[in-house]
Amino acid sequence: MESCIFCKIVKGELPSSKVYEDVDVFAFLDIKPVNPGHTLVIPKKHYVNVHDMPDEMVGKVAIAAKKVADAILKIGAKGVNIGTNNGKDAGQVVFHAHTHVMPRYGNDKFSLWVGKEYDGDERQEVAEKIRQSLNP
Repeated sequence: MESCIFCKIVKGELPSSKVYEDVDVFAFLDIKPVNPGHTLVIPKKHYVNVHDMPDEMVGKVAIAAKKVADAILKIGAKGVNIGTNNGKDAGQVVFHAHTHVMPRYGNDKFSLWVGKEYDGDERQEVAEKIRQSLNP
């Protein structure tokens, strides 16, 4: 897509701090990291999000994210969060599929979401709805 910032980065039209590249995947440092080393791993081809990507490409991005995460651990991170925001309501801001690899450094003040309890039989009802949706 011509207006996609990540497509422009892949094409070399915009600068980036590249950390990894192969035939299908490109990874670069996030410009607003939660911690130093926060990396975005993207498919070179434009896909809106994980739901738009072929399974094979999802696997390639995941493998590259693992490689980046392993490298980040080698340079001093104590842990790594790997996550993908899919859709505006999930916090996706750039609509080119991307996976965040976020280094963690112990008491780094970066917080995760707070879980909620299910009400009554809600957990089983939701599980059943998901199981039914998985069946074609």
